[in-house]
Amino acid sequence: MDDAVLATRFEEQRPHLRAVAYRMLGSHAEADDAVQNAWLRLSSADTADVDNLAGWLTTVVARECLKILRTRRSRREEPLGEAAAPGHDVNDPEAEALLADSVGVALMVVLDNLAPAERLALVLHDIFAVPFDEIAAILDRSPAATRQLASRARRRVQGATPSSQVDIARQRQVVQAFLTALREGDFDGLVAVLDPDVLLRDGSAEPAPGGAGGLRGARAVGAHALTFSRAARFVQPALVNGAMGLAIVPQGRLIGALALTFEHGKIAVIDMIADPEGLRHVDLAPPLPS
Repeated sequence: MDDAVLATRFEEQRPHLRAVAYRMLGSHAEADDAVQNAWLRLSSADTADVDNLAGWLTTVVARECLKILRTRRSRREEPLGEAAAPGHDVNDPEAEALLADSVGVALMVVLDNLAPAERLALVLHDIFAVPFDEIAAILDRSPAATRQLASRARRRVQGATPSSQVDIARQRQVVQAFLTALREGDFDGLVAVLDPDVLLRDGSAEPAPGGAGGLRGARAVGAHALTFSRAARFVQPALVNGAMGLAIVPQGRLIGALALTFEHGKIAVIDMIADPEGLRHVDLAPPLPS
């Protein structure tokens, strides 16, 4: 197979490979690294005897992900909620599809706590329907042992507190209503999703002596928010510190975020984040549709 044909066939598989890698790793950057390493392996391999290129590439990507997960675990590192890589389009339908499967956003936390082999077995089998005998070959275990790994991982995922996912879904509805009102310049729509005593705080500003600092009240905060209505096209829903929030991403580059606190189904506190340390906890992966 010549290089041009090989490259074309690889590009046909790229969306699937990225989906597999992202589900394994929970990180766009690491997923792209795993897929790129798969291309390097493919471009230097003898594929004359490869009958199922898609399966071969899935196996290579899975092994790359397993290496990353084991390295991460050995360093006791947690995957960072991350901004999209430069040039990444947070409106990309492919990115939306990565999260529109059987494991919700809230359960990504549970997946992060699984052992690497458990996570690989669960993701490949339950989400991508890879047979256990093929997964067993990747893990260098028997099919029976691999099945047990997936079963154990599945019990841990199913045992996760379901209210977390419900909370995220409800928060997303409120955030989407806020963003829609902001983009449409709808003052009443903004006030409707804000707590009457909502507090807007600028994390980069020094609080006033003896006070909490910030702007308080639904009408005052709503009016202030409307001054940014024209720039709202650069704002996207995001997970900020584990809750629904908003990210400011002109041309796909994260420059700021709004961390939101919810009370009784409304936005009670808005914290503006612009410092790099705070932005590390912003996950631009699109949340599940409500």
